[in-house]
Amino acid sequence: MVIALALAGGWSWGCGGGKATGREARWAALRDEMVTNQIAARGVRDPNVLAALRTVPRHLFVPEDVRADAYADHPVPIGEGQTISQPYIVGLMTELLEVKPGDRVLEIGTGSGYQAAVLAAMGCDVYTIEIRDALAREADQRLKSLGFKNVHVRTGDGYAGWPEAAPFAGIIVTAAPERIPQPLLEQLKVGGHMVIPVGAFYQQLKVITHRGQDDFPERDVIPVRFVPMTGEAERRP
Repeated sequence: MVIALALAGGWSWGCGGGKATGREARWAALRDEMVTNQIAARGVRDPNVLAALRTVPRHLFVPEDVRADAYADHPVPIGEGQTISQPYIVGLMTELLEVKPGDRVLEIGTGSGYQAAVLAAMGCDVYTIEIRDALAREADQRLKSLGFKNVHVRTGDGYAGWPEAAPFAGIIVTAAPERIPQPLLEQLKVGGHMVIPVGAFYQQLKVITHRGQDDFPERDVIPVRFVPMTGEAERRP
């Protein structure tokens, strides 16, 4: 429903004309193949997540010189030493959040803006922080140009979160701290989930749930490999 309304509202990723329409059809076919073979086949089942991944034009979130790899089964470099995550990891982490339309979600590590766009396409109100100013500005411009009005981008250190917008129904972290930042736990709504890679060389993707006061049970999902969280996370013991 949410995605259908967004499309009806005029999102347009082509340039018009038959040639552009043909290109967009090929990109759409690649998105569908990506979701079917890389994501759904590995166990991601949430229909809202799968619909968003079939909708958001991943190829517009990577540099032109690597656009041919946009839908491949691996991370893709986006500049500044950063990458856009493997499609399956994006799908898995989004599903683990268990968010619904209207939920407020915090993302740490905007990158190119793709993960934020997927959450926004699901109808979430997304607050996203990127420590690298150039990436943050590019992502903000890209998201606005694609018609995403429910994404708020900030340049800053994600360790501290976004306290004035808290609490969040979900928090997703796309860079790995060695320890879970306490400010993020404090900004997670009761009943909400944080999905975060934790560790130095060996990392585990974890889901942390806020059950009540000082009650944050966590579970390990799979081993992963993310870029390290920089800034305050590097200075904390």
